Amino acid sequence: MTVLLSPARRFTDRLTNSSRFVVLSSVLQFVIDMIIWSVTAIAASYARFEYQGHHDPFGATKSSVIRVIPIVLVVHAIVGYVVGIYRRRWRYGSFDEVGGLVVATLITTSVLFVLRFFDTSLNPFPRSVIFISGFAGLCFVAASRYAWRLMREQLRRPTDQTAAKILVYGAGEGGIQMVNTLLRNPQSPYLPVGFLDDNPDTHRLSISGVPVLGGRDQLSNARARTGATTLLIAIPSADSALIGDISARARELSMDVKVLPAVQNLNERPLDTSDIRDLTDEDLLGRRKVVIDLQQISDYLVNRRVLVTGAGGSIGSELCRQLARFNPAELIMLDRDESALHEVQLSIHGRALLNTPQTVLADIRDAETIKHIFNTRKPEVVFHAAALKHLPLLETYPTEAYQTNVLGTLTLLEASAQAGVGVFVNISTDKAANPISVLGYSKRIAERITAHFGKTVPTGKYMSVRFGNVLGSRGSVLMSFRDQIANGGPLTVTHRGVTRYFMTISEAVQLVIQAGAIGDSGQALVLDMGTPVSIYEVAKQLVANSGKPIDIEIVGLRAGEKVHEELFGDGETDVRPAHPLISHVQVPSVSTDAIPVATVDAKQLMIDLVASQ
Repeated sequence: MTVLLSPARRFTDRLTNSSRFVVLSSVLQFVIDMIIWSVTAIAASYARFEYQGHHDPFGATKSSVIRVIPIVLVVHAIVGYVVGIYRRRWRYGSFDEVGGLVVATLITTSVLFVLRFFDTSLNPFPRSVIFISGFAGLCFVAASRYAWRLMREQLRRPTDQTAAKILVYGAGEGGIQMVNTLLRNPQSPYLPVGFLDDNPDTHRLSISGVPVLGGRDQLSNARARTGATTLLIAIPSADSALIGDISARARELSMDVKVLPAVQNLNERPLDTSDIRDLTDEDLLGRRKVVIDLQQISDYLVNRRVLVTGAGGSIGSELCRQLARFNPAELIMLDRDESALHEVQLSIHGRALLNTPQTVLADIRDAETIKHIFNTRKPEVVFHAAALKHLPLLETYPTEAYQTNVLGTLTLLEASAQAGVGVFVNISTDKAANPISVLGYSKRIAERITAHFGKTVPTGKYMSVRFGNVLGSRGSVLMSFRDQIANGGPLTVTHRGVTRYFMTISEAVQLVIQAGAIGDSGQALVLDMGTPVSIYEVAKQLVANSGKPIDIEIVGLRAGEKVHEELFGDGETDVRPAHPLISHVQVPSVSTDAIPVATVDAKQLMIDLVASQ
């Protein structure tokens, strides 16, 4: 939405932001303060003597009052300048400025009290008046500044002529911060007109002049009362269930729905207008707050040489972006796809020249090249995300799955052991639990090979991390549904009862990094994926969100595909000793001697290797 400001608004903004205006406003505020101090001194004196029944409040004290007022003005002017009141050290009406006013008032009254004590000509001027006028002057001076601040903010607020009216769900820290941000920005595309919050303690409150109109059940009434056309879910920690319920209510009222980023995506920075974004499918399906131990992560990543395989993929690229936050001594991004390397480097640095040692173009199936890279670059931490993962394709070409997912992993493990890698994290999949597909077999063997190195290499920690479908990753069901919707449908679902685990890329990667800190060598760490989601229901929800009349077709399960995925295999138990979302399971190892380089029937070989445990 393009925001058009009126000529009056543009004039006001230019005026209030000019240096000349700053000087003039400071002078004006000084004059107002002097008037306030003079009036309060006279008023306090009058009240003091009127209370005692004097007919002439200025009879005996007239001359002393005339003498005191200039002293007050001069002292306060000097003190105010030194403290910073008239040098614009603080924002008008802020708590910091009030603190400065308190200091200036205390000094001024103290000086006046000392003068009153030593100058006998001021004896008719009561000491009580000094304190009364000081307190009253402080109150009125502070009030004048707050009034000025309110007036200026009111002039700068967006109007319903320049901005869309918006209701804000969530009267907590996130909602209040965002409302204040919107109100202080004259170019804001949104004008907050009301809060909604399910906490009854907030009802009937007014926050920054914006009323709380009730809970989510009052959305319809709030919309009718305010004329709002947009609803902002301003709870960064909101999970997918909450977002789904609120968005469904808003959709029934033909309201646009906006959200704030999840907590883990804010990086502890203040909210900004640019944080308001459209609702995505990831918000509806897989959003939740993830708490990680930054100290544990930093201990093994900061100032370490970190290598990521499959750095251009969905998981690998997000790994690189998040790892860069921990200031590794070197981040080595390895992939066989040059375009993917270009994209991930661009996303991290804002430019991608591809002429630095950071990007490495190589194939994990090339053992000689991989070992040379490891021996020369000496990585200390390795995240192995490179893999072939498309289930139907690997059923047709099982040899490719074996060469990449099994032999490629073995090559990396051998190179890591030779180079003295301290931490090796193999990215696995839920299809490795009780596998029935080529993908599952190959990834289960990769887990077992990793466990073997974990038990036989004393100088490093070797582990696997297992999780399910990642929302928004290339080739995921969600991406397929989006493409089908864009093409007008139909959406194809393999089985009406099929369920899958989902998590966001950000959530998955944060837990993978955490797992690298807490896992023991030889283990597989299983990420908590939440509750399995019905793919058919996901398809229905996406169709509803699209607003298009799109059909859903049931096409039948593909070879190697389960109706319900599993996170744990037979004999594995859910034990979480270090993190509430990460389970530790023991993986039976398989000797590298049992892994042939060449095979005639790759699928049968992998089936036999899995069964050998």
